[in-house]
Amino acid sequence: MSGTDRLVAGIELGGTKGIALIARGTEILEMARVRTTVPRETLAVLGDAIAGWRARHGEPAALGIASFGPVGLDRSRDDYGYITLTPKPGWSNADVVGYFARRFGLPIVFDTDVNGAALAEYRWGAARGCDVAIYITVGTGVGGGLVVGGDPVHGLIHPEIGHFRVRRPARSSFAGVCPFHGDCVEGLISGPALAARTGIPGDRIPGDHPVWGEVASELGEAMATLMAVVSPQRIMIGGGVFQNRTDLLATVRRRTATALGGYPAGVDEARLDAIIVPPALGDRAGPLGAVALAYRA
Repeated sequence: MSGTDRLVAGIELGGTKGIALIARGTEILEMARVRTTVPRETLAVLGDAIAGWRARHGEPAALGIASFGPVGLDRSRDDYGYITLTPKPGWSNADVVGYFARRFGLPIVFDTDVNGAALAEYRWGAARGCDVAIYITVGTGVGGGLVVGGDPVHGLIHPEIGHFRVRRPARSSFAGVCPFHGDCVEGLISGPALAARTGIPGDRIPGDHPVWGEVASELGEAMATLMAVVSPQRIMIGGGVFQNRTDLLATVRRRTATALGGYPAGVDEARLDAIIVPPALGDRAGPLGAVALAYRA
């Protein structure tokens, strides 16, 4: 039996919903969605789903957990496997890995939800064949996962692409909504930021609203910074804010080309069409990210 034929379990833990699944490779056999409430309740419901599937499908070889963050990924620290300091009420210092390790005794691989999605796209989606790839999700927050040479990048913690600042036009007066940094990328273009900027829920803002031009400029600056620092061959942008907005992605490419200013050579708007793309796995990138993590066990 090859590695990706093995039965594995996965959990994608998001700020608004959690997903449990059991799969063989990209074939999802069972999947359940639950609302993210408090840790004890949410983790128990996700665990119950996996326990029920074990009776029907057999024992998974491993469990992959892709979680919203920040999370502890350094195994030498006491906070490994925890969600650490998060604005999500009740979830700071939640021992996610410990709960499932005690309940199931399976090998567990733990990472951020966006690192998981980046790894899934590297294995099965738009980043196949790329040495360096970035997955960005723009929704309730802004997160970014980075895969280099097939490995998700960790370090002091993990990439926090949503929390660096970008150049803005002098006329821009929006202070941003991030409780830590104000006008970082997340504070400017996340769903709550867009609602604060426009007075309209992010998913109801019309396509011709002027805020999209500002969003494209700000995200274009972020893309140019990532191009300079990480030199990715692929940047995949997903999440609820970009869902069904292909025109916005095209504008982001144009603004990225402007921000790059012709450097590096050959990276113009036409080249960016193949670099800045939607995720090939669509809304399965997150759940399959948990599966991809499980196979790292």
